[in-house]
Amino acid sequence: MSAPIVLSATFQSGPDDNHYLRQGSSDTIQAFEDAVGELEGGAALAFGSGMAAMAAVVEGQQSGAVAVVPSSGYSGCVSLFDEQQRMGRMQVRPVDISDTAAVVAALPGADLLWLESVTNPLMGVADLAELIGAAHDVGAVVCVDSTFSTPLVLRPLEHGADVVMHSATKYLSGHSDLLMGVLITRSAPLGAALKLRRDLTGAMPGALEAFLALRGLRTLAVRMQRAQANAMELATRLAAHPAVTAVRFPGLASDPGHERASRLHEGYGAMIAFEVAGSAQHAEQVCQSVRLISHATSLGGVESLIERRARYAVDAAHGTPPTLLRLSVGIEHVEDIWADLAQALARAAALSDVVP
Repeated sequence: MSAPIVLSATFQSGPDDNHYLRQGSSDTIQAFEDAVGELEGGAALAFGSGMAAMAAVVEGQQSGAVAVVPSSGYSGCVSLFDEQQRMGRMQVRPVDISDTAAVVAALPGADLLWLESVTNPLMGVADLAELIGAAHDVGAVVCVDSTFSTPLVLRPLEHGADVVMHSATKYLSGHSDLLMGVLITRSAPLGAALKLRRDLTGAMPGALEAFLALRGLRTLAVRMQRAQANAMELATRLAAHPAVTAVRFPGLASDPGHERASRLHEGYGAMIAFEVAGSAQHAEQVCQSVRLISHATSLGGVESLIERRARYAVDAAHGTPPTLLRLSVGIEHVEDIWADLAQALARAAALSDVVP
């Protein structure tokens, strides 16, 4: 019932091949790739981390390439593109990817359009079909980081994307116990070019990681069903809480991305960003006061996690509000999560005259 953990890196040569793990694969890795490819509707290629998968796309561009990228997005992505520009390898055009007109205006001459949907951590929703069409009109390759959405909520290849990227560390594996990334394509030549990048950089995932990721993938549907239901309830309650000044969650009718998410996605995901009344100190106090929820980086596991993202310079420099908290909603009982959030918000409010 389970693909075996193949621990060999070297294999006996057959009459027609000389198989070596870095340039080939293993049954364990292939089983994970087959499953993800089936979910996304393409051919998947696994990497040792989400950053390794991202780097295969970015560093595979020709020197001097022009990339249109999120002005506010995953900090690792922002840093990778900033480094490419610093080294003179790439011209980077940051733009709010939820602003369709601004993205289209930035595309002439571009070689790569990098999108996130939903964006990390500001929860913006991209109008994928229109942006992908506009990018292809100028000859740009489109890669969509769909980590927040998972293939159960969004399948970017169906909207015309060339590459889909996931940090498999997050929802796909779902248990906070491994590092992996994966790219999915429909174009055989593009897939081969990305595999060459993996071969040359040695970015293969480990056998145990691939085994665990495949095992986690089997429960993705039930985990997402529970986590999304929890997120919708929590977002609704947070929006009505007097110590919360803003909630960013596309499932709320008041959210700027609600119409797009309702039209393009099959669900609203399980990530919430909300802003706490008061200062950054109040937001930090919420993180330090939680008991059931874990104060930790990362997301997409069975347990709920919370973090103030602007504590990191790269997030603060790219527009993350100082009081914004990113909440990865887990599969605990929703009343237990809410009770923990409510008491943590009350403790934070007690630091001043903010209404508890």
